[in-house]
Amino acid sequence: MANKGPAYGLSRECIQKTQAKFDMESAMEALDWIEAVTGAPLLPEDGGIYDNQLQVQEKIKDGEALCDLINTIAPGIIRKVNRSKLPFKQMENIEMFLTACRNYGMKEVDVFQTQDLYEGKAMYIVINCIHTLGSLARKNDFDGPVIGVKIADENTRHFSEEQISEGKKVISLQYGYNQGASQKGMTAYGMTRHM
Repeated sequence: MANKGPAYGLSRECIQKTQAKFDMESAMEALDWIEAVTGAPLLPEDGGIYDNQLQVQEKIKDGEALCDLINTIAPGIIRKVNRSKLPFKQMENIEMFLTACRNYGMKEVDVFQTQDLYEGKAMYIVINCIHTLGSLARKNDFDGPVIGVKIADENTRHFSEEQISEGKKVISLQYGYNQGASQKGMTAYGMTRHM
């Protein structure tokens, strides 16, 4: 994280709430997938798991592994990956990854912000984004390792005019039903209930 002092009050509660949403198992699954697709060594050498989210952040903070990942899934979507250790180049890598995700078809709600990863503000959003990218890769017929749930395909239905007119004859309960739930017999506001 950036060099910031301790947070107090509501700020501290918000930070704790954000950190509580982070799931190490999901993060390790995401790192394992990135390593399987790109070949970049991201997992601990001893085969264990990381202790906290800062260790996960340090592995992907420079954005290189993420850029390599999206370039493997969609070749050429990022033209040049910065291999520099300068902070603004690393943030540029993250921004290029996010732009590539949007161009690949990811919804804006699934994309994280650069500071979520670079400053470690919301690592759970970063991990969710990687899982969503895996789902998109599966939907777009990526032939490598997969992660995430399968996104449903559109299933359009076409009805004939006869079927549509038959459906209009059915009166559902949503049109109103005078014997169903009502306020009949309830006490009015401010009145005491006599028993």
